Amino acid sequence: MDGNAPLYATRVKVYPRAVSGTWRRVKWAVLVALLGIYYLVPWLRWDRGPNAPSQAILLDLDGRRGWFFDVVIWPQEVYFVTGLLILGAVGLFLATSLFGRVWCGFTCPQTVWTDLFMMVERLIEGDRNQRMRRDREPFSLGKAARKGAKHAAWLAIAAATGGAWVFYFVDAPSTLAKIFRGEASVEVYFFIGLLTATTYTLAGWAREQVCTYMCPWPRFQAAMLDEQSVIVTYQKWRGETRGKHKAGDSWEGRGDCVDCRLCVNVCPTGIDIRDGQQIECIGCGLCIDACNETMTKVGRPRDLIRWDTLAHQQALEQGKPPGPWRAVRPRTLLYGALLTLVAAVMLGAFLLRTTADLSVQRDRSPNFVRLSSGDVRNSYTVKISNKAQEERRFALDLRGLPGAVLAVTGASDTAASRLAVHADTVGTFRVLVTVPAAAAPSGSHPVEFTVRDESGRETATHSSVFVGPAH
Repeated sequence: MDGNAPLYATRVKVYPRAVSGTWRRVKWAVLVALLGIYYLVPWLRWDRGPNAPSQAILLDLDGRRGWFFDVVIWPQEVYFVTGLLILGAVGLFLATSLFGRVWCGFTCPQTVWTDLFMMVERLIEGDRNQRMRRDREPFSLGKAARKGAKHAAWLAIAAATGGAWVFYFVDAPSTLAKIFRGEASVEVYFFIGLLTATTYTLAGWAREQVCTYMCPWPRFQAAMLDEQSVIVTYQKWRGETRGKHKAGDSWEGRGDCVDCRLCVNVCPTGIDIRDGQQIECIGCGLCIDACNETMTKVGRPRDLIRWDTLAHQQALEQGKPPGPWRAVRPRTLLYGALLTLVAAVMLGAFLLRTTADLSVQRDRSPNFVRLSSGDVRNSYTVKISNKAQEERRFALDLRGLPGAVLAVTGASDTAASRLAVHADTVGTFRVLVTVPAAAAPSGSHPVEFTVRDESGRETATHSSVFVGPAH
């Protein structure tokens, strides 16, 4: 290594060229589908009845609820969010072991928005050669106008992106009106501004540097790929020795690659796939479309660059009959089993989830109160969560302490058996438990509070203790 070499190199700007073909069409279709979902979902309406939000998907931080059509996720059910994250991670591991960096090439937000920004850039400034030529030109009004129009379009897309993200946490129609009237909260403006800035910077300026330097995923994927993973591959055994080819020249003694460099020019990260697997390759397949375009022009078989496995390519290079693709192998079985297990646990938890929860907190100061009659009393704060979309009444009972009498502060004794809780709220009650002196336990005694709704079908329990004087 040259001891005088700089530690940091200046970025070489990448000017991706437009390309058409199968994988470019797939990427456009995925882009339209994902952006359509992202931008439109906050505007879907869902009738949940009075006093409930009408947005189909809403992460209501103020109300501490996650609304997903008819499903409501409460804060204490955060394990569902954890389960979804685990499913996403394991699913990504499985997809990578089967198809390489398919996530990076087609569905990663950085890839999707960068594709969108580059499309706008081509529409305004032209394709690769025009953009390169314009960047070398001295400043002019025409250059400034095109650059200004491009950045204005980028900022508009970035603002729409930031706004759409915020709309998942607030009511979209009313918040949009407040934004333009200047009546939205400081938090709304702050997060829209933050997300606008990050989208504009990452998709407009950083681009391939995010994939190369900022994202940790390229480093992880090496441990998930093997000789049976389907990845974008240059068939070196067929393409070499490469070189220019003139019409009418023989193809004997040379490879099919004519060194047109289209595969490099269309690459969004600017690499040469012919150099083998590289950390910068996102597996988008655009080099396949570019190479097929050239192979068609020179009359050679297509797919010099193709999706393939290392095992298949090694067999072809050695002149051996390639074996079938083995999608089922130890690592994919492991990922598949984990995916199935986590999905089954989540499904079971979802099917068994109740629409009522109970929590009980005993007052610790004082531990107990001895009444003038000699009876012993403990006080508790009882919280009943009604997750249904209608008001319900619950019967409260105490088990494990014979002779105990329950009373709710501010109500008659009988009210303890019929506690009303409004729809989708938590009812908080001050409950007094009194035990006759003769039946009072010595020290701490375990008890169990139980609530049952009026139908009698749903029950929630919570363990606690009753503290009496030591004998």
